[in-house]
Amino acid sequence: MPRPAVDPSATPIPAMILAAGRGMRMRPLTDVTPKPLLRVQGGPLMQWPMQALHDGGFVRCVVNTAWLGEQIDAFCERWQASHPGTEVAVSREGQDFGYALETAGGIARALPMLGDVFWVLAGDVYVPGFPFTAASVARFQDSGQLAHIWLVPNPPHNPRGDFGLSPEGLALNQAATRYTYSTIGLYRRELFEPPWCEILPGNPQGTAEPLAPLLRRAMDAGLVGAELYTGTWVDVGTPERLRELE
Repeated sequence: MPRPAVDPSATPIPAMILAAGRGMRMRPLTDVTPKPLLRVQGGPLMQWPMQALHDGGFVRCVVNTAWLGEQIDAFCERWQASHPGTEVAVSREGQDFGYALETAGGIARALPMLGDVFWVLAGDVYVPGFPFTAASVARFQDSGQLAHIWLVPNPPHNPRGDFGLSPEGLALNQAATRYTYSTIGLYRRELFEPPWCEILPGNPQGTAEPLAPLLRRAMDAGLVGAELYTGTWVDVGTPERLRELE
C-alpha cells in the first residue's frame, strides 16, 4: 500500500553526506586535506552538493567522517553558522571506531539521525546543479520502493557502468546497457534493516559494509527506481580529474 507523500517544508527530509573516505587515489593532496574539502571552482568540494540541497529546501544534513574528520567538523560548523536555519550533525566514525564504516555501514550508523526517508550522496562528487526537489521526495514516498537512484552517462574511467535502467524506471542489476551510479539517491530506512541488511540498528559493533550489495538485492526484487541525470557530474577521483575541473 503506498505511503502518504511527505512535504519537506512540513517534515524536513534529511540528507546523508558521505565524507569518511581516505581518498587514497588523491594522494598526496589528501594526506593533509580530506577529499571532500579539496577546492573545486573556488570552494570545497562538499560545498556544492550542500548548496544544491539548501537551494532545494533540504536544510538538515548528517555528515559522516573518519580521515581528518576534525577538518570536516570545522567546515560543518562554519556552514551552519553561515546558513541560518540549517542543521548539520556529524557521525564521527573515526572517533568512535578508528576507521570508516563504508557506505552501508556508515548509513546504518547514522540511522537514528536520519528518520524514515532521506537523501544519500557523496561529498566528493562535483554535481553543483542537481535538482533536489520536494516533488522527487513525494514521488518516492508514494512509490513504495526502497530506494530511488540517479544514474549518469558513463565517464571514461567507468565505461562499463554500474546498473541498467528499465523502460518502466526501475534500476536493473543485470542489463546490456548500463549507466554509472551518481551516488545520489533517496532511501528508506527499511533497506538498512533485516532482511535486506543484517547490521544491528545504529551499527554499535562498527561493521564496515558497502552499499552496492544491498542495492542489488533490492533491485532483484524490483524495489529500486532510477532515472538518468545528464547535468554536470564529475567523480573527482584523481588529481588529474581535479586539474581538469579547475
